[in-house]
Amino acid sequence: MNVLELFLKGGMVMWPILLCSLITVAVIVEKYIMLMQSKVDPKQLMTKIRSALSRNDMVSAVDACNKVKAPVANILKHGVLNYKYGPQAVKEAVELAGKEEVFHLEKRLSVLANMAGVAPMLGFLGTVTGMIAAFQTIESLGGNVNPSVLAGGIWEAMLTTAFGLVVGIPALYFYNFFVSKVNRFIYEIENSAEEFLNLIKTGQIEDNGTSSDNPKSEKKKGPTRTVFTDDDFFEPKSDE
Repeated sequence: MNVLELFLKGGMVMWPILLCSLITVAVIVEKYIMLMQSKVDPKQLMTKIRSALSRNDMVSAVDACNKVKAPVANILKHGVLNYKYGPQAVKEAVELAGKEEVFHLEKRLSVLANMAGVAPMLGFLGTVTGMIAAFQTIESLGGNVNPSVLAGGIWEAMLTTAFGLVVGIPALYFYNFFVSKVNRFIYEIENSAEEFLNLIKTGQIEDNGTSSDNPKSEKKKGPTRTVFTDDDFFEPKSDE
């Protein structure tokens, strides 16, 4: 018995489960391609931007961002384009771009989470309705049922649970996998944006294009997982 025959024996509930599987596959493929394209080395990009701005070469700085198709590059590009308007304008531009990029990174992850929960529940529903139908058949026959007939009705009812779990388990795995990847990207975005603002506020770009003259700015920042929740996030942290 092939998969198609098993699918057809599962009853009407198998069709919503099939729809869930198609949605799950579509979201997984889309998010995987998007996240793989978003991979970039933020330090290397920051070095190119710092070097271009130290020469007051705005065009080269923007080109360096345009060559990298990643959220962090898009955010830094908005900062570079507003560089001449001062730190406050850069801060606002980076915040706005950051919120937009985070939205795109997290887009449709909720759909994947829903599929991880809905598909198994549909499977359980199909099993319950199948068992009800099987016992109705037993009742109509007055209990004179061959055990093989009863077993056949039960395993057919269990098919929907199996198919629901086949869809739900991968959906749950990839949901958690993508969430961890998105959190990593957000961490890189926050660090790169804060470093860019620190360079502007301390005037290091105008001085010599490096951060060697100001040891304070080289102090590493710890991860701050705020996902742009307030206007004060991008304020540089003062060193105690």
